Amino acid sequence: MAHSQFDQFLQEATYVDQASESALDRDRLFGLYMSWCFINQQVPGAESSFWSAMKNKMPAGRKGVRMTGPAAADYIVTTYPELV
Repeated sequence: MAHSQFDQFLQEATYVDQASESALDRDRLFGLYMSWCFINQQVPGAESSFWSAMKNKMPAGRKGVRMTGPAAADYIVTTYPELV
């Protein structure tokens, strides 16, 4: 069970691919969080709070972190409308 908004975001919108060497960069991860907040009608936390929480919840360097779910689709469509 997720304990905070940030835990719930990670549970619903990300997964870790252990075999991957790539990582989500900061802009994409925060953009995914903003999309997740929009879809779930949540008020986003401050960006500084987001990054403080991610320090303790993410693998080092965000290695292997991938997007998933409706927030990922929203983020991609919003960020790259030419793909639609």
